[in-house]
Amino acid sequence: MKVEIQLDAPPVDAARRAVELAGTGAAGLFTFEGPHDVFFPLVAAAGVVDVDLATNVAIALPRSPMHLANAAWDLQSMSGGRFRLGLGSQIRPHIEKRYSSTWSRPAARMRDTVLAVRAILEAWQNGTRLDYRGEFHTHTLMPPTFVPGPNPHGVPPILLGALGPVMTRTAAEVADGLLVMPFHSERHFHERTLPAVDLGLARRERDGFEIVPQVIVATGRTDAELSAAATGVRALLAFYGSTPAYRPVLEVEGWAHLQEQLNTLSKRGAIAEMIALIDDTMLETLAVRGTPEECAAEIVRRFGDHADRVCCYFPGYDVDLTHVRDLVAALSTDALSATPRTAPVHR
Repeated sequence: MKVEIQLDAPPVDAARRAVELAGTGAAGLFTFEGPHDVFFPLVAAAGVVDVDLATNVAIALPRSPMHLANAAWDLQSMSGGRFRLGLGSQIRPHIEKRYSSTWSRPAARMRDTVLAVRAILEAWQNGTRLDYRGEFHTHTLMPPTFVPGPNPHGVPPILLGALGPVMTRTAAEVADGLLVMPFHSERHFHERTLPAVDLGLARRERDGFEIVPQVIVATGRTDAELSAAATGVRALLAFYGSTPAYRPVLEVEGWAHLQEQLNTLSKRGAIAEMIALIDDTMLETLAVRGTPEECAAEIVRRFGDHADRVCCYFPGYDVDLTHVRDLVAALSTDALSATPRTAPVHR
């Protein structure tokens, strides 16, 4: 199983950090839309490492498909064909109040964005006239001055991050892959994500759809390391759990009542009380915890039948890079089929 690691550095330090992380044997690096631009660290990394690069995710709704297409084309070229454009919708308060943008029918908007970006990239690649007319986006003007020409490495894949059934189905209908959001459980993945993927794949003919889970990992070898990792992960899980959009994950596990509690505490700034609500059962259901080898075994158990690639996330603690190297090695040596899986397998 290939492992991708979060490129957790601002653009000014991204090249150095990318070299460190690539040294663990990771197959790829990914960024997410946090305190820094999601694309700039990958630009810095593209020139110094020879691994896959991806956004996981770039927030699409406030951006024009043309902006996304330009960034994707350039990173595909700079990385030598190793870039994947991962897009996400975010939640309404962030779109309206942080980005000062428009929120409505997010799944429909994301569908239109994916199709528009692909239409732009394929027009550049094939030298055809750009004539995209969607529900929310129209792209019909592309003078030769603004055409970068065909990318020597081809058009990059477009993946869509999703949690709910409608967005997940949309990803399976129009994108090249699904980025499984990090706050999830095995039960939610099997009972809600995979059925929605099946529904979406039933409406398309293209092969090669990829499922890429993102996993929150609490790893270490000593009691002190494992305790620090668990504390960092509990804090992130408490933050996610306080958000109404993630209630379905708690609901499927019988913990829906905790969402209101966490949300109330978050509004009071009671961080310690929020963290205290995340007990060991929740921690080990919503994340993986243990030595690198134990975490690798659990990741394979959960996702080995459905994914050949996983994105690992080590939030809120300073993970020892030797542990990351051991995790990568354990997953890389697992006896999985080398044949890519293009559709979920239900038991």
